[in-house]
Amino acid sequence: MRRWLILLLSVLPLLTLGGCGYNALQSADEQVKASWAEVLNQYQRRADLVPNLVAVVKGYAAHEKDVFVQVTEARARVGQIQATPQLIEDPAAFARFQQAQQQMTGALSRLIAVSENYPQLKADGAFRDLQAQLEGTENRIAVARMRYIDAVRNYNNLVRQFPSNLTAKVIGMRVKPSFTVEDEKAISAPPKIDFGTPAPAASK
Repeated sequence: MRRWLILLLSVLPLLTLGGCGYNALQSADEQVKASWAEVLNQYQRRADLVPNLVAVVKGYAAHEKDVFVQVTEARARVGQIQATPQLIEDPAAFARFQQAQQQMTGALSRLIAVSENYPQLKADGAFRDLQAQLEGTENRIAVARMRYIDAVRNYNNLVRQFPSNLTAKVIGMRVKPSFTVEDEKAISAPPKIDFGTPAPAASK
């Protein structure tokens, strides 16, 4: 405790001079929180589409049970994670969240692929409307993730760089986790979902 008090006293002159980066840290932290809130909002929008999408597909492809189970389980795993603002302070919890969302993406891709085998499903107005909503949501997710990555990068740079790193240490601000992919450019484009025109009905 005494060591931190001494450190605080040594940093106080910097605070008065405005050169400690305190205001920049606070601004960057608020930007991260706002970006994270938008990520959660878009993922929730996607999760809300799942029940209706599954119901419509079941109407035409009831025997595709494995796909329905995968989607249902993936949505359940997403729902089990407490996606709160505090989640970005816990790298392990953040990693679990990211993994669950990736599994949801994969399960939805397989569900959409089912429609290729059912021309009547592809022609169903409700299904095509849900597809369009899902495509738009995937676009918004990709944009929200990129904004979050940029906000965290800016924040983490401030936490690590001198002299703002001294201020960050005193007030307990630490680096935050970010989305990790092999190539960050890959998430600038949303997952490809085929919304091709309905196949023509077979002639009798």
